[in-house]
Amino acid sequence: MSATLYTTTATSTGEGRAGGRAVTDDGLLDLTLAIPKSMGGPGGATNPEQLFAAGWASCFHSGLKMVAAQQKTPVTDSTVTADVWITKTDEGGLALNAAIRVHIGGGITQEAAEALVAAAHQVCPYSVATRGNLPVDLTTTVA
Repeated sequence: MSATLYTTTATSTGEGRAGGRAVTDDGLLDLTLAIPKSMGGPGGATNPEQLFAAGWASCFHSGLKMVAAQQKTPVTDSTVTADVWITKTDEGGLALNAAIRVHIGGGITQEAAEALVAAAHQVCPYSVATRGNLPVDLTTTVA
């Protein structure tokens, strides 16, 4: 096993996603959580799915920039959007689903952009961790 590069700790207290609080050990993240209105909650605060989507989008974007630099392919005006949603399972539980939408400007070809996105999907830790565990739709657009 390789050496650990980074560790963080977050603690949830109270009622979890139903009005609880999530705090990281360094105090930089300190949030009250709420169930979204669409799931019968009050809304008005963030929820775990938003945090997951923000983390995945940011991580994937870093992976995209990394593989582009390794391949000496200039990537400008790029955005990565992660859509995360919950569905009910046949067993009565809940499941996560995701879509990663990548847009790359700067005149890169569609084929080159798709290759970079595929490579980023292979190295992004969120993509690696979720691979085979939830459906992910990758979409790539260029300008």
